[in-house]
Amino acid sequence: MANIILLAAIWPYFLTGGLSLLVGAVVALVIYIFANKSKLNKNKLSARKIVEDAYNEVKTIKKDAAAECSNMKKESILEAKEEVHKLTVACDIELRDRRAEVQRIEDRLALKEEQINKDAEDVKKQKLECEAIKEKLLKEEEMTLAKKDEIISKLETVSQFTKEQAKKELISEIEDEAKKEAIKSVREIEENAKANADKYAKEIVSSAIQKVAVDQTSESTVSVISIPNDEVKGRIIGREGRNIKSFETATGVDVIIDDTPESITLSSFDPIRREIARLSLEKLILDGRIHPARIEEIVEKVRRDVEITMKEAGELTVEEAGIVNLHPELVKVLGKLKYRTSYGQNVLKHSLEVCLLAGAMAGEIGANIQVAKRGGLLHDIGKGLDFEQEGTHVNLGVELAKKYKENAAVIHCIEAHHGNVEFKSIEAILVQAADAISSSRPGARRESLESYIKRLKQLEEIANGFKGVEKSYAIQAGREIRIIVKPDEVNDKETSFMAKDIAKKIESEMEYPGQIKVNVIRETRSSEYAK
Repeated sequence: MANIILLAAIWPYFLTGGLSLLVGAVVALVIYIFANKSKLNKNKLSARKIVEDAYNEVKTIKKDAAAECSNMKKESILEAKEEVHKLTVACDIELRDRRAEVQRIEDRLALKEEQINKDAEDVKKQKLECEAIKEKLLKEEEMTLAKKDEIISKLETVSQFTKEQAKKELISEIEDEAKKEAIKSVREIEENAKANADKYAKEIVSSAIQKVAVDQTSESTVSVISIPNDEVKGRIIGREGRNIKSFETATGVDVIIDDTPESITLSSFDPIRREIARLSLEKLILDGRIHPARIEEIVEKVRRDVEITMKEAGELTVEEAGIVNLHPELVKVLGKLKYRTSYGQNVLKHSLEVCLLAGAMAGEIGANIQVAKRGGLLHDIGKGLDFEQEGTHVNLGVELAKKYKENAAVIHCIEAHHGNVEFKSIEAILVQAADAISSSRPGARRESLESYIKRLKQLEEIANGFKGVEKSYAIQAGREIRIIVKPDEVNDKETSFMAKDIAKKIESEMEYPGQIKVNVIRETRSSEYAK
C-alpha cells in the first residue's frame, strides 16, 4: 500500500506538461481506491464472521439460561410446596390441640356450673331452714320473756322487793362479804410478809450501803467569780459593753455585774455552758487581755478542754463502776453529768452511787448484778440531754439507750426507775430502790424552803381530803405522814385500804425525791372519873 502511494506521488515528475500531471493524479486516485476497496472487502467479511459468531454465542447462552431458569423454577416450586405442606401439618396439629383444650375447659365450666347450681339449691334450702329456726326461736324467746316476767312478778310479790331493790341488796351483801374477806386476806398477807420482809430488806439495804463509799457533793445553779479589784469589772464590760456582749454571745451565759465588791456572777440553766464561762472568765482575768477576739479564742479553747474533761470523767466513772462494752457515745453523754445537778446533788456521783448500790443489792438476793449496775449507772443519762432536747430525762434516756443498742433489760431499768411503767424485772426494782436511797441520804439533796413547805402542806391536804380523817401530820422532812382517823367512822379493817388509797393519790399528784411512808392510826379511848 505504501509503495502504491509512493508511486502515485512520484509519477508526475516523470511526465511533463499539465496533462501529464492530471493523468498522474487520476492514476494515483484509481490505484488508491482499488487498494482501499480490497481492504474494505476483507474487513467486511471479517466483521460478518464476528457478528455471526457472536449471534450464535448469544443464542447458545440464551438457551442455556432458559434451561437453567426452568430448572430453578421447578426446584423453587417444589420447595415451596414442601414448606406449605409442613406449615399445614403444624397448623392442623396446633388447631387440634387447641380444640381439645377448649373442649376440656368447656367440660370443666359445665361441671362448675352444675356444682354452683347445686350449691345454690343447698343454700336456698339452708336459708329456708334458718328462717324457720329463727321464727321458732323468736316464739320461744317471747314465751321465755313472758315466763321470766311472770316469775319476777311472783318473786317481787313474795319478797316485797322490786327487781332493782333486790339487785342492789344482793350487790351490797356481796360487796360487804368480799370486802371483809379481802381485808382479812390482805391483813394476813401483810402480817406474814412484814414478819420477815422488813428485816430482810433492812439487812440488804444496810449491807449495800456499807459496801458503797461515794462522795456527796452539792452544787448551785450560779457561779461566782472572784476578781482582784473592781477595776477588772470595767475591763470585762468593755467600751460600750462590747466585751461583755461578746462574752455572753460566745458562752450563752448571763454575766451579772452589780455592786457586790470583787465578784462577778454567771447565771445559766445549762451547767456545762456555765462551767465553760467560769473557766474562760478566770483565764481572761489572769491573762489580762480582754477584747472580743481574745474572748472568742479563749472560750473555744476552754470548750475543747471541757469536752475532753467530760469524756475523761465518763471513762473514769465507767471504769470505777466496773462496766464494760459501753458505747463511746453513752460514755460521752455520761461525762456531761459531771456538770449536771439535781436538787443540788451531782448527777454523775449520784449515778455511780446508784450503780454500786443496785449491784450490791442484786448480789445479796441473787439477781443479775451486771444488769442492775448498768441500769443504775445509766438511769439518769437523759439528764445529760434535757438541756439540749425536749422531753423528760426518762424518755430521753430510753431513746438514747435504744439508739446505741443497749440491752432491753437495762432499757427497762431506765424506763421504770420513777415508776412510770410497770416493773418487769427485779433489777428494775433494785435500781429504783437504789435511786431512792441515794437521793434520801442526809445532805445529798437540797431544796428551797419555799418548795419544802409547799410539799409538806400539799401532803397534809391530800390526807385530810379523805373521809374519816381527823388530823394528819407530815414528819421527817416530808418522808412520812401520820394520819389519825375517827374511830367511829373508820374500822380497823378499813385503815389498810385507806393507807393504800392515800399512797396512790400522793404518787399521782405529787413530785418528790425518794419515797413517802403513809401511816394510818386508829385509836379508841374510854375515859371515866372515879368520884
